[in-house]
Amino acid sequence: MIPVHGKPLIAHVVGHLASFALIDEIIILADFKGLGRQIERYFENHKGLKKPLRCIQDSQRGTGGDLLHIKDAVAGDREFLLWFIDNLTPLDVEKMYRFHRKKNTLATIATRRFRREETGYAVVDGGIVKRFLEKPTIKLDMAECLGIYILDLEVLKIIRSRNGRKEINLSYDIFQNLSQKGKISSYDIGRQPWIDIDSPSRVEREKDLVDSILRML
Repeated sequence: MIPVHGKPLIAHVVGHLASFALIDEIIILADFKGLGRQIERYFENHKGLKKPLRCIQDSQRGTGGDLLHIKDAVAGDREFLLWFIDNLTPLDVEKMYRFHRKKNTLATIATRRFRREETGYAVVDGGIVKRFLEKPTIKLDMAECLGIYILDLEVLKIIRSRNGRKEINLSYDIFQNLSQKGKISSYDIGRQPWIDIDSPSRVEREKDLVDSILRML
């Protein structure tokens, strides 16, 4: 519910997802007995979405364990899109989906190798500053995971097989093993803008980046 240009962050993401023909329903998985109730109230009072939307209560069992609550809702599909709500990017969902199908893996993760830094850098040679770079875009040695996934329903079966655990972390408990079997693909967004909005101060600090993303949604 972090405000971004007069609307909660989640409203921008939901509106973006609803614009794709590929998406037939939007499910919000959260703790609606707690702070998540604010989300539910917001969408109850703001009609006009292009796609059906439903809210499903989680159980605070980790990023993997909580996904079991949507298994009935997605039972008729082959796969589903998982988008952690602090991510804001004009991602082309249909293009990512075509990539996922081509790779024929159980999961596809949106990643990037280029990142625009928040601070300035100095180019140093022999202890002498040669020049300054203000918030440069750098190429990362490793791909950064962006919290957006396309998951085959088989992933839910794998999670269910570990249902005896109190909490199941999607990355460490599920993806780690699948990656060692070559079952996860990486969809590189290139230089497309992306931001992890974890606080209102991040919105203010990265105003230009946020504005550029919203213009592309």
